[in-house]
Amino acid sequence: MNTPAKPVRVMLADDHILVRTGIRALLEKLPWVQVVGEASDGREVLNLVEKHQPDVVLMDSTMPGLNGLEAAARMAQEFPHVRVIILSMHDNEEYYWRALKAGAAGYLLKMAAATELETALRRVMQGEIYLSQEISARLAKMFPLKSIASRKSPLEELTGRQREILQLIAEGQNTKGIADILKVSPKTVEYHRIKLMGCLNVHDVPALVRFALRAGLISQES
Repeated sequence: MNTPAKPVRVMLADDHILVRTGIRALLEKLPWVQVVGEASDGREVLNLVEKHQPDVVLMDSTMPGLNGLEAAARMAQEFPHVRVIILSMHDNEEYYWRALKAGAAGYLLKMAAATELETALRRVMQGEIYLSQEISARLAKMFPLKSIASRKSPLEELTGRQREILQLIAEGQNTKGIADILKVSPKTVEYHRIKLMGCLNVHDVPALVRFALRAGLISQES
């Protein structure tokens, strides 16, 4: 593969500092890559993208406050020139198709070989979509891509605002806390919570938390 003519500006987003440190060390071995910033959650990365204008964001799928997939969707709208590669522990077709539908240019499993990170960066900079080798090989045997891409999960039936509120509820935020974070009224938060409970056919907060865990909006650690 050709080496890019100018340095590729990369930003890291992961709520675990040790993970960011490890990825940064790998990137710093690539002479054509320049790391321009690090973020620990989805809201912070959106602010830093606006400030630093990177070429690529390597972003964890599960982060507090605003997860990587929601941040990727916003980035696709606000910064369409920025390519996002989702880094994830989830080797599950629902997760990577959600990532691609959100506008991500790549989906890389965290257990992938270090050399795959370089391949993913080169591919997305060439305008390609990159899926981890393990995922690509399995999908080629299992399904036509079109049939998977057309599937919808219950999470996709929610609006972006409902998914955002669902994550914050699952992380333990109360109505006032959510209203403060999103800069809306508590009544608006209550309205969205009632609507998303109806969409998901659940009737209490513990059920919402269980759904958020299954959907990968929050991790077991949250």
